[in-house]
Amino acid sequence: MAGFQRENRQRGNRGGMKLRKTVVMVGMMGAGKTAVGRAVAAKLGVPFLDSDAEIEAAANMSIAEIFARDGEPFFRKKETQVIERLLENEIGILSTGGGAYLADGNRDIISDKGVAIWLDADLSLLWERVRHKDTRPLLRTADPLATLTEIFNTRVPIYALADLSVKADPDFTIEEMADRVIDALGTRPDVLEV
Repeated sequence: MAGFQRENRQRGNRGGMKLRKTVVMVGMMGAGKTAVGRAVAAKLGVPFLDSDAEIEAAANMSIAEIFARDGEPFFRKKETQVIERLLENEIGILSTGGGAYLADGNRDIISDKGVAIWLDADLSLLWERVRHKDTRPLLRTADPLATLTEIFNTRVPIYALADLSVKADPDFTIEEMADRVIDALGTRPDVLEV
């Protein structure tokens, strides 16, 4: 992680923009939080962090393995601890797991120490992106599309509480989505100084 942070600092901010708060990417699995978050971090010349990757590194196992061994409540507790720790570090872009923003405590921490931006992707786009992956423990069911639909319907009203949102477009590249995120951040001078 330190090498990645150093690389971003050396590359610098090409657009002359200054990030004032950590931006926390929230949204459904498959919305692009990690890919778009990495691109935004690179464009702004700031560190990129991923709460799921941090949890996996600390546990030395995958999220799916943690869910299987310790259960979702244990994972959610560790997730909150990691998000809080990451928000205490230097300012950057933080990608979170799809369920992270659902917890009141996480939303409070994010609101207090950063800004949440929701990558708002339609169900059809999400299904297209996740249906062939076996790394999503919540979709290991007899009918993963029905499960995804139920999760989507439950979570969208909570994601809508985010400070900012950007609509995902299936025709957009990762770079185009990153530009949309930066444009949205630019509407908040307390977050991004242009």
